[in-house]
Order: sequence, then structure tokens, then C-alpha cells
Amino acid sequence: MTAVRQDAWSAEDDLILAEITLRHIREGSTQLAAFEEVGEKIGRTSAACGFRWNSCVRKSYEDAIGIAKGQRQKRSYLKKQPASRGAQVAGLILGDIEEDYGRSEGLSENSLSIDAVIRFLRQWKGTFQEAGRQLKMLERDLREKEEELSELRVENERLSREVNLAQSDYRVVNDDYKALIQIMDRARRLAFLNEEDEEKTRFKMDANGNLERIE
Repeated sequence: MTAVRQDAWSAEDDLILAEITLRHIREGSTQLAAFEEVGEKIGRTSAACGFRWNSCVRKSYEDAIGIAKGQRQKRSYLKKQPASRGAQVAGLILGDIEEDYGRSEGLSENSLSIDAVIRFLRQWKGTFQEAGRQLKMLERDLREKEEELSELRVENERLSREVNLAQSDYRVVNDDYKALIQIMDRARRLAFLNEEDEEKTRFKMDANGNLERIE
């Protein structure tokens, strides 16, 4: 009788590892995040899950990996499209169901299980809910930026008015200063002329005792 290691991987463990890893690939997540989720679910380390995936399980799911990557590209494209493209989104969803739970599991289009459809739609619901939350966050950030921009415009107008007033006051003060300089210069010249006149003026006394200016 062959002994079985207690830590050996079962077929169910491999299936869980494959399903979760493919889902993370499809949703644009990382394989490391997938391995961590698998580890928590089956009680193994993420490193052990990664080693098992790369060494054994991955080879059996090459086609499914290609399909998951294609679905990831579709999701990335749809997130960039307007909401009015709902009909196209629905068509792509049905196509993804066939690819994900039909071809990858060897099922025909008519043999898709209700559980597979429900599971896939739940995943899509989670994806769109997350996209909706991100959109609301972006809208909130946009409103905050618009309010901040409006406040900055008001502040800019106020500062512009203050600058204009300061420039006007400067011109007035500058004109007054120039006028004062001219008045002081004129007064200085007049004082200088008066001093010269006083120095040039001479007087003498005539025979009758009167003073007369000597030119």
C-alpha cells in the first residue's frame, strides 16, 4: 500500500487553485493576490500555492488562461465605454459565459449550468460595483477640484484688485513726490538769487544824510 503524504495536494485543491487564479487573471488582479486567497482558503502558504500553480496546475489550463486574459481585455475596454453601450455589454457578458464556463470546461453551449451562469454574473456584478465606486470617487474628487478652482479664481480677482489699487496709489504718491521736488528746487533757486542780490546791493549817505543805493 502506497503511503499518502499528509500535505499532498488533492484534486479539489488543484481545482480551487485553478478557479481562483483564473478569476484573478480575468479581473486584472495579480497572481500573487490569487495565491494568497487560495492559501487562506485551503490552509497553505501563498508560496506553496505559487509553486504548485507554476510547476503542475498551470500546464493543464493554458487555454483557460488565454481566455481569461481575453476577458480581462474586454473588461478593461468596457470600463472606458459610456453607460449607453449596455446592449453591447450584455452581449459580451454572454460571450464570456460561454468562453469561461463552456469551452474551458469542455461544455457545449446548451449544457451551461445555472450555477456557472450565476457565479459568472456575480463576478461581473462585483466588477461593475467596484467600477461604480471608483466612478463616484472620481466624481467627488472632480467636484472638490472645481470648488477649489472657483475659490482660487475669487482669490485671484481679489488680489488683482489690490494690485491695481496699489499701483494707482503709487502713481499718486509718485506724482506728489515729483511736485514736491519741483517746489523745493524752485524755492532753493529763489533763495540763492536773493542772497546774490543782497551781496551786490551797496548804499551811501548823501549830503543831506539820506541813504542811496550804489549800483
